[in-house]
Amino acid sequence: MKIWIAGAAGQLGCALNDMAPIHQADAEILNTDIEEVDVTDLNQVLKFALEEKPDVIFDCAAVTDVGVCEKSPEFAYKVNAIGARNLAIATSKIGARILLLSTDDVFNGIRQVPYHEFDETDPMTVYGRSKLAGENYVKEFAHDHFIIRSNWVFGRGSDKNFVNQILKAVETKTELHISDDQYGSPTSANALAAFMLHLINTEEYGTYHVTCSGVCNRYEFAKEIVRLAGKEVNIIPVPTRKAEYCSARPTFTVLDNFLINVLGFHKMPTWIDALEEYIEQEYKR
Repeated sequence: MKIWIAGAAGQLGCALNDMAPIHQADAEILNTDIEEVDVTDLNQVLKFALEEKPDVIFDCAAVTDVGVCEKSPEFAYKVNAIGARNLAIATSKIGARILLLSTDDVFNGIRQVPYHEFDETDPMTVYGRSKLAGENYVKEFAHDHFIIRSNWVFGRGSDKNFVNQILKAVETKTELHISDDQYGSPTSANALAAFMLHLINTEEYGTYHVTCSGVCNRYEFAKEIVRLAGKEVNIIPVPTRKAEYCSARPTFTVLDNFLINVLGFHKMPTWIDALEEYIEQEYKR
């Protein structure tokens, strides 16, 4: 199998490369980022796809910073929507399959019940709307597709994910103000990548919610990060508008892994176990 990872420098791209030798030992991995292939340029995308003819395309190329998306909506849509469209068109041209990483932000976060795959989307942010547009393009242009929505992903390759921000902050600060009104399921990029590499061996096409099990708020998440890192810092729960390291996002976008449970796919680890493994590997080594 030949796998093209577009956006390979990000945290999911790093995780896919780390997990591939375990879950796809014989696969040939093609890694590109914007320097090699700009996903917003259809000609570049088609040229690479036609030359390399991958069997599977992972679309990990995205603008995920909510603040950047709000300030630069054209940029957000160009990468998150048009980029996904271009990769989907390439997929169709070469008879490949595509897997798009999407987000919990496609929901409005108003209700206090986890969202499953059959709930109606209603994004409240530019980030969420641009990612939903990308989902729709993939459905339109690529017949054999997987769409994976996840939540609060952390891993190597990004200094801006919540775990890495907290671990960096405790080195210099004695007090942190963290939101206690945003709820989600922190998800290890490695666990997510392992599931994706399993999924591409199947023909179980469609949209899936895939998160580590368990739910917490940002404040509880931060306290567990600090505890596992063996650090001491005063963490104060505050509303999102007064919080550090917490952007203005929907307050309750917990995802229900409904379909992977119904279909009997392998279970995801708890977020605490996944976090402990990540900190042991990346912070205490």
